[in-house]
Amino acid sequence: MNEAQGERRISTREAARLLGVKPATVYAYVSRGQLTSRRDAVGRGSSFDAAEVESLARRTRREAAPPVGGEPVVRTSLTLIEPDRYWFRGVDAAELAARHSYEEAAEWLWTGALRRNARFTAPPDALAAARRAVAALPEHSGPVDRLRVATAAAAVTDPLRFDLSEEAVLGSARRLIPTLVDALPPAAPEPAGPAAAQENAPEGPLAARLWTRLTARDPDPAGLGALDLALALLIDHDLAASTLAVRVAASARAHPYAAVSAGLGVLEGPLHGAAGRLAHRTLAEVLERGGAAPVVAEHLRAGRPVPGLGHRLYAAEDPRATALFARLEDVPGAAAALAAARELVDTTAAGRGGLHANVDLALAVLTLSTGMPAEAGETVFAVARTAGWIAHALEEYQERPLRMRPTGHYEGPRPPRPLP
Repeated sequence: MNEAQGERRISTREAARLLGVKPATVYAYVSRGQLTSRRDAVGRGSSFDAAEVESLARRTRREAAPPVGGEPVVRTSLTLIEPDRYWFRGVDAAELAARHSYEEAAEWLWTGALRRNARFTAPPDALAAARRAVAALPEHSGPVDRLRVATAAAAVTDPLRFDLSEEAVLGSARRLIPTLVDALPPAAPEPAGPAAAQENAPEGPLAARLWTRLTARDPDPAGLGALDLALALLIDHDLAASTLAVRVAASARAHPYAAVSAGLGVLEGPLHGAAGRLAHRTLAEVLERGGAAPVVAEHLRAGRPVPGLGHRLYAAEDPRATALFARLEDVPGAAAALAAARELVDTTAAGRGGLHANVDLALAVLTLSTGMPAEAGETVFAVARTAGWIAHALEEYQERPLRMRPTGHYEGPRPPRPLP
């Protein structure tokens, strides 16, 4: 395209002026893939697309701007959280999750386009490597342990993992997520024999395959629907700690498998990933003791918050919990756990500043009602959030490399000091 067709070309000197840098820095942007140049036809230098230069100038000005309210700001086009709801690319996230499968919601978050009947299938070589790695772990290994080694095993089977183009990253994501699910050990013993040993990549909706990894019960349509809804609701939630870790890794141009590994590492911390497990155990105790009052009293006496209650980003009930509670009304056998969850909220409402249910409590109702273990919520969260981590990695790959590099404020002894 030339100027007559609508593209305005500018010289290196003009590009440097717009960007506020030296001409040598303009070529550094080219080498990093942030600008494209074209050699002048008569060999007098390079020219640049003015619109591309202006876009980069706006982006670098935003990055150089002082933080709002003293907090670092990472701009994103993925998830907006408001006091009573949240949005994926401008669409009500709870409504999207209620109407579309987890795979379709993931495609929307990644691309802004709805891919009907999307299905994710694990490559046989990646799945075989991941299953071997998971099988080698001690029996007491937790769900995040299994997912982390499955991610590492899948990575080494993907020769394109270092290709950070959008097409390649999305291809890796569509292969990694089903590999994580299908590499988990089944909840019920599998039939013995050569047919079982030769099983390759299962097919069908991801929620149905994850179900068999979390509970030995036969799936029912309502339960599967609730699990699929939970996955879609949990895909992303702005810059949670694990998501920030993913963006730091992507800023250093770590490949998508390594970025997901960073997220899983943070998720294993007790202040992030363990919330669902704690809510499950608390709700189970309410059911065992026949009421919420003694359970709440023990938590408060020990100075512990009651799991499953409160969220700093929402003024009322977590909209993810609201959507999941509504779907759980149709799940056979969920009535007792739902009643226990409501009692837990009501018991704490008077003295705890009106805390409302969050998604961890709704997830606990799901896991308890379907015969899943306490750690199942952690698995659901990690699998679901992998899609969001990929979306954030994709955004970060388009930013200036290594921008997520704060400067430490040194408070130690002033040098020079004698050697010890």
